[in-house]
Amino acid sequence: MTDDRPGDRTRPRRERERGRNRERERERERSIPTDRESPVGAPVIRGDESVTGSHAREAVQFDPDDPDSLQTAAETVQQFATGTAGSEDNLYMLRGAAACAALVRGEGSYKAAAERASKTQDGSESDDDAVSVSFIRKWARVHDLPQSVRRQVALGHIAPTAAKHIARVGGEARLLLAWATLDGTLTVREVRHVASAVNDGTPIDRALADQDVTLGRLEVTLPPSIYRDLRRQAANESTSPDTLVAEALDAFLD
Repeated sequence: MTDDRPGDRTRPRRERERGRNRERERERERSIPTDRESPVGAPVIRGDESVTGSHAREAVQFDPDDPDSLQTAAETVQQFATGTAGSEDNLYMLRGAAACAALVRGEGSYKAAAERASKTQDGSESDDDAVSVSFIRKWARVHDLPQSVRRQVALGHIAPTAAKHIARVGGEARLLLAWATLDGTLTVREVRHVASAVNDGTPIDRALADQDVTLGRLEVTLPPSIYRDLRRQAANESTSPDTLVAEALDAFLD
């Protein structure tokens, strides 16, 4: 007995592919990390020679469960907050962010971390050296960004001050804002506006559009032979090169 009801076999191939692509996209969204996966305080990026070169050997790990390491983190945070630690490059800021995150984990709260970092060597607290809860929170969040984003900060492609605003956004929008920052060459002020809009409930694509950035727009340079074949295939299938590239990448990244 045959089943004459319409099913997947009667649907156009591209429609079936789109359905599978949407399902793969949903699965990928559930699996892609939007938060840090490595241990708090570990110099995953700062200790990577492919990113930081010879500086990797100088990377400091802050262990929130070790009293001596926690004290080092507190001193690092105070120096970071008061600008007394020397050079203010991207690696310096990532180290400060790591110290903030480790101090929060070790002390148990942002407030306790700020109080610990505000104490001088003799244990007293100085107004001149006071570290705010807001400062601790902002930089600890940077340390909690996924490795893919922190790597761009270390390489200088995303400014640490922009990363602070990216870190304010949660979920998939966090990654989308990070990549839009790169592809749309957003300024720190524009990143801040987008982050605030998203946290106020504006969809990420609309918040980016308000800054004249189209979410998902990426300029790609192809070898002439691949460009030729891509255009030919798109013309033969009466579709756009964007659609073919998206489908090919979706299958590759699955």
